[in-house]
Amino acid sequence: MATTRHTFLGSYKLQKRTTNALIHTILVIISLLMLLPFWLVISASFTDNQSLVIDGYQIWPFHFSTQAYSYLFMSPDSLVRAYGVTAFVTLFGTFFGLLIMAMMAYGLARITGSTRKAFTFFVLFPLLFSGGLIPFYLVMTKIYNINDSLLALIFPYLVSPWYVLLLRSFFNQLPSEIIESAKIDGANELRIFFQIAVPLSTPALATIGLFVLLNYWNDYWLAMLFITNHNLFPLQYLLFQMLQNAEIMNKSPQVEHVAVPGQTLRMAMAVVAAGPAIFVSLGLGRYFVRGITLGALK
Repeated sequence: MATTRHTFLGSYKLQKRTTNALIHTILVIISLLMLLPFWLVISASFTDNQSLVIDGYQIWPFHFSTQAYSYLFMSPDSLVRAYGVTAFVTLFGTFFGLLIMAMMAYGLARITGSTRKAFTFFVLFPLLFSGGLIPFYLVMTKIYNINDSLLALIFPYLVSPWYVLLLRSFFNQLPSEIIESAKIDGANELRIFFQIAVPLSTPALATIGLFVLLNYWNDYWLAMLFITNHNLFPLQYLLFQMLQNAEIMNKSPQVEHVAVPGQTLRMAMAVVAAGPAIFVSLGLGRYFVRGITLGALK
């Protein structure tokens, strides 16, 4: 009887190890397939432009070339300055934007009655209706007068009604017993928010923070509208201008002797611009899995 049981347990463990190995192998293959587009972009950025046009995208470059990066770093001071502007705008905007939206969402979750409905409508209305580009531009430049400043790159994205409503749904799920016990112990709302609500809401805050961070990092539209000072150009707008100049140089008959790698330059720009954001996304990945169910369960 003991031998039969030992044989059964050994067979079960072997079957479990085999199943786990098969699952892990499938997941590794899927992960490699997902990484393939990123690798193709990196490979294309180190490929000769003519070779890329003729041979297309390859796993490994047929004709290795750093021409795209040489053109991209032709003016390293401007690139480093643009990186600094984008990093400051992203960190400052993400921190304060997430703080403001979290406090708004917590307030919406805590108040009750008709006041709650009024404030929810106040947050929801801008999500449904917008004044348009011209009123937006006039308000920023004529009333707030923040054009040609870093504030013009931060202020418009500080609060997103959609993210406020998502965070409110998460704060609604927090156990009311914990909050009530904290109030009985003498904690005020501000202390409850920072010492109880925020630590318990780390997955939601990290997920929303990742979205806000990527929004700031990838933005060039605000710079196109409000920034004329070259020293305040963010990274994405500087790369956009460099790409536009490269296309003009390739099409202009007066500068035919200048060979600008148009296709590989796009890939090099994608690598330079997306690199830091990818590492940040990987760092917040463990929170993102829990945060994607934000508001799904009561």
